Amino acid sequence: MDPTRAFVKNVKRVVIKVGTAVVTRDDGRLAVGRVGAIFEQLEGLNSQGFEIILVTSGAVGAGRQRLKYRRLINSSFADLQKPQVELDGKACAAVGQNGLMALYDNLFSQLDITSSQILVTDNDFKCQDFRVQLSQTVNSLLALRSIPIFNENDAISTRRAPYEDSSGIFWDNDILAALLALELKADLLVLLSDVEGLYSGPPSDPRSKLIHTYIKEKHEGAIMFGDKSRVGRGGMNAKVKAALNAAYAGTPVIISSGFVANNITKVLNGERVGTLFHEDAHLWLPFTDVGSREMAVAARECSRKLQGLSSEDLVKILLDVADALEANESSIMAENDADVAAAESTGYDKALISALAKSIRTLADMEEPVGRILKRTELADGLVLEKTSCSLGVLLVVFESRPDALVQIASLAIRSGNGLLLKGGKEAMRSNAILHKVISEAIPETVGDKLIGLVTSREEISDLLKLDDVIDLVIPRGSNKLVSQIKNSTKIPVLGHADGICHIYVDKSADMGMATHIVLDGKIDYPAACNAMETLLVHEDLSSNGELQKLVDELQLEGVTLFGGPRVSCFLNIPEAQSFHHEYSSRACTIEIVSDVHDAIDHIHKYGRHVGIFSAHTDCIVAEDHEVAELFLTQADSAAVFHNASTRFCDGARFGLGAEVGISTSRIHARGPVGVEGLLTTRWILRGNGQVVDGDKGVNYTHKNLGLE
Repeated sequence: MDPTRAFVKNVKRVVIKVGTAVVTRDDGRLAVGRVGAIFEQLEGLNSQGFEIILVTSGAVGAGRQRLKYRRLINSSFADLQKPQVELDGKACAAVGQNGLMALYDNLFSQLDITSSQILVTDNDFKCQDFRVQLSQTVNSLLALRSIPIFNENDAISTRRAPYEDSSGIFWDNDILAALLALELKADLLVLLSDVEGLYSGPPSDPRSKLIHTYIKEKHEGAIMFGDKSRVGRGGMNAKVKAALNAAYAGTPVIISSGFVANNITKVLNGERVGTLFHEDAHLWLPFTDVGSREMAVAARECSRKLQGLSSEDLVKILLDVADALEANESSIMAENDADVAAAESTGYDKALISALAKSIRTLADMEEPVGRILKRTELADGLVLEKTSCSLGVLLVVFESRPDALVQIASLAIRSGNGLLLKGGKEAMRSNAILHKVISEAIPETVGDKLIGLVTSREEISDLLKLDDVIDLVIPRGSNKLVSQIKNSTKIPVLGHADGICHIYVDKSADMGMATHIVLDGKIDYPAACNAMETLLVHEDLSSNGELQKLVDELQLEGVTLFGGPRVSCFLNIPEAQSFHHEYSSRACTIEIVSDVHDAIDHIHKYGRHVGIFSAHTDCIVAEDHEVAELFLTQADSAAVFHNASTRFCDGARFGLGAEVGISTSRIHARGPVGVEGLLTTRWILRGNGQVVDGDKGVNYTHKNLGLE
């Protein structure tokens, strides 16, 4: 839960205001589907014991649409040629209120909820007796689990003009909702809008950013509002005024979108949705002072300084980072111990810091990867084109648990000249913080300590994933659920793998002693790894000569739980697997019998795909028949394909990359274990001496390969 929104744990009574833009469509008709989705949330909250009070706009808009239609069908052709007089707003309100409440009552009835209507006017609140009676009535309705629905009675309103009647208590329903929240002693006011919340400028402006927590001392006077509501009297300016009135009188307010599914439920779960107004917001300034965009922009600026350094200076930074890790080993281990105690998980091995420092020094020793000339071509006499390697820019890496990943990723980012934003798992929060501090302090001032930013809140990820103009690549390291969620939530290119369904196929020609060692290593060396074997495929001949049974016995002896495909489950009398596309990440695996190597390859291709996700991670054949092995190596369409070697070798460090930022099963950019080269792209440098195209009349193209010497 966001620390700035922890107060929702004690919320019971909630006032929810839906604006005209939420309850109506662009053409003025009622948005039945959207309203229904909101009401389903209200039903769920009502059943959980929340006291829900609804304030609604939309009557005037709905009435205007219905009366325009009536006037149209009742008009003669001659009538339509005359100038059309604007419909009376009070008449629209009277007609629209009737239709609005009919819809609301019908929707609530379908959800087995009783609703009640209360129409009020500005003058009502000038009467103390009315206010006392109002509270008593609402309390009685809430005690009966009925949802009161408030609206201003525009049909009999006596005010002269919007915002000009200084004697009024409220004009729009945003102010009414704030007034009711205070009058009825609500714990929270939620103002639903047609945008996600309050932005630093008009939401349509790409430079505008969502403000998660409004801090008066920081934001007052610094926000540029867009146009008022397309249909109602309010708009974001009116909502902010209402929110400030309520918040500084003691009722927190959240402005959020009524268009996003389950937003109300998310608000009451404490998720970072919309914009929060709270009287104590100024005390939370440290949590909100650095925004997502600022962090990403700072990382880009620092990365450009990093790219301007010499190769020797870059190497020195890496060596300084390695030295700093070893010098701060005791502090790092203490924070890791605290994480382990809190999460009851496995901590660092005592030798891990030394191993991490060694991997960084390996990266430092490698040939300079940035600025390498990959190809030189003479386009024409005196016109030379170079294809060179260059940094991507800014990386966002989201990883679960394992804080050692932070060190690997940070060192790879430095070596490749990239800025970096990191979000680790909450289980390693202290370890990540101390590692980030140690690494950042080792980066010289000429580059800046904001080269690597540490994201501390899960809710910030959604903001970062929208920054496709600042962040160049997202790398998720974790569960297939995490990877899939990120891929579905951003326009930024994503490098990673959603599943690691690694197969080992044991051919009839296999050396069975070798096969046993490879299968056992692939499954039990580190079962949770993405390169662990999840499916064992065996040639059908091995089921008749007893070799399959020997493999099964060895696996079961090591405590591996076995599930079978249709052919093998009856043969071995083991439970049938629910799916061939399942990553156990534990001492369990699936076994199936296949007819030959072609059948094995077809199985890998067919069952590697699941709901649009193609695993294609690492697959292995164990065979002495080299013709069969070569067939497998050339036709198995995976990021890594092995012959007579455990799938556990698919690892950046084991491949000699120094470290890896992750393993990619993408078809473009990088595939397999991703080291420094996977964090680079290319650019073209053309050197000439005054040449111009001029319709290619004076250019004699040679396109001569000059080599790299």
